[in-house]
Amino acid sequence: MSDAPPLADEDLTQYVNDALAGSAVARDQLLTALYPRLRAVAAQMLRNDASSVVLQPTELVHETAVRVIRMDRMRWQDRSHFLAICARMMRQIIVDEARRVRAQKRRHITVTTSVLGMAAIPESIDAERLDDALQQLTLISAERARIVELRFFVGLTIAEIAHVTEMSDSTVKRHWRAARAWLLQYLVS
Repeated sequence: MSDAPPLADEDLTQYVNDALAGSAVARDQLLTALYPRLRAVAAQMLRNDASSVVLQPTELVHETAVRVIRMDRMRWQDRSHFLAICARMMRQIIVDEARRVRAQKRRHITVTTSVLGMAAIPESIDAERLDDALQQLTLISAERARIVELRFFVGLTIAEIAHVTEMSDSTVKRHWRAARAWLLQYLVS
């Protein structure tokens, strides 16, 4: 699954269009095409947990793929919807695992981020605290929370987020800056 060469945007668009039409094969091809990127993002997020066998990046991406495949009746609205679902699933898997670990009273799961780019926020953040922050941000601005999810959990650039959300680069940048500032206030308080 992970040895597939990267696809051009037009190939990804074709897979998305075919998946939109209900093709399970296209959905699976899309997952295969996105696997290397999702795996790289997962590895970066979980790098501080590498010493434990609690949740490894490959497991996170595989579980995400399994959950997407199980959604065989899901009709993808567009590429951004597909990526948003992947991001939401990765987030939920991390939070579920953090809760499971906490219930066993072993330790907290942290996620690692450099994408927030703020010195005041520690590089490692408790997964449940980040989820709480994103839930609160969703109440304030669902668009900003979605941008954080796409940036943090799927690793999209500002330009890629602008493309999949059909916003301008400057709008995405503005929302990203506001979301980062809000997260800074929430996570350090």
